[in-house]
Amino acid sequence: MSEVRTYYYRILEPHGKMRTGFYQLGVAHDTSARLRLEGEFGGTVVSLWRLPAPVTGLYKGIAGLFARTVKAQDCTSFLRDLGVMQTAGVPTLEALRTIINERRGSGAHGIAQIAQQLYDDMDAGVPISEAFARRPDIFSETVRNLIAIGDRSGSVDRMLMEAADHMERVINIRRNIRTALIYPAFVFSTLFAVMGFWITYVVPKLGDLFDRLNADLPAITRWLVSFSAMFADHFLIVLAGLAGAVVAMVMLYRRHEPTRRGVHTLLHYLPVTKRIVTASGMATMTEHLAILVRSGLDVVTSLSVLQRTTRDLYYERRLERLNDAVQRGEPIGGAMRLAGGFPPMVVRMVSVGEESGSLDEQLNYLAREYRSRLDTIIASLSEIIKPVIVILAGGLLVFMVVALLLPIYDLIRQTMAMQAGGV
Repeated sequence: MSEVRTYYYRILEPHGKMRTGFYQLGVAHDTSARLRLEGEFGGTVVSLWRLPAPVTGLYKGIAGLFARTVKAQDCTSFLRDLGVMQTAGVPTLEALRTIINERRGSGAHGIAQIAQQLYDDMDAGVPISEAFARRPDIFSETVRNLIAIGDRSGSVDRMLMEAADHMERVINIRRNIRTALIYPAFVFSTLFAVMGFWITYVVPKLGDLFDRLNADLPAITRWLVSFSAMFADHFLIVLAGLAGAVVAMVMLYRRHEPTRRGVHTLLHYLPVTKRIVTASGMATMTEHLAILVRSGLDVVTSLSVLQRTTRDLYYERRLERLNDAVQRGEPIGGAMRLAGGFPPMVVRMVSVGEESGSLDEQLNYLAREYRSRLDTIIASLSEIIKPVIVILAGGLLVFMVVALLLPIYDLIRQTMAMQAGGV
């Protein structure tokens, strides 16, 4: 893939007006950028300056702050509406104009802006496949490939519907994963909040009480009181440190590929997360492969697209091995077995589909099966993690009883004994 570069341009338009601005393109040479600008704006590039790479990163960050967000669901709806109107015989430009007016009226300005850009490109004579290809940040590579195939074969309407269905299924998979994480995140956040309340408020007050009564405390209680006092005295520092650690870990995960790869690999070996990431990964990959193969792309190209679009670096490395083996002439099933990381059922069914010429059908079946498995896992996730939650909550309760309630009970017992002795 070509490096994304940022240019500052000055273009003399046909009517004599000078247009200036910034433009980002994934091109290998500045000449390609010049030709692209002249083709898009229909003018003559008077001057073109390529900005340094750090400025490109800064420009992308600033542009991202002010850019209208486009939701994946809006993208899906846009593709489906455009496909429906094209199937009904509505010309593409007229369909885009209808979508622009409708989306602006409903407040979906982000997707309306994208539709307007597509309209402007196609109105200037740009093919629909090229218009979609110019917006890789909005449309995934799979969607762009489907539109390109439809443009070449004259079946853009069908490919638009395929792309909409594909995006809908991917959105559902991601939504299911987020749903699976909500319950454990809520439970563990509640546990940590309760622990924080006890450590910062309850334990210090009990510590003051023990000091006033000159109580002889066990070692575990002395440690808890000392830790609580230190935590309460440096609460802001500790809070800032925790926040900084979280931000640092998030940045490390996003910016450092070995860290991200290690996290993804770890998720594939932990008991609970292994089931989730395997089901979601297989559902997503077989879904992508099925739709690309069914649309007419060869297996090698489909695997290359899948390798570039997958977010799971555990599978990315295995897809790279798989693609290399297929390019050497290995059958897909055997290459999967050599690459490792693919469930035996997937390997076997892909081999059967390859031998019988029904690879897309087998992949479709696998995609449906793993989506069903993911739904089952999510539905039963609360039952899976309940033992962990019970153990953690029980451990905290036992710890608090031993560290705090037993000394209080001893103090009450000693006080009662002294009162009885005085009587």
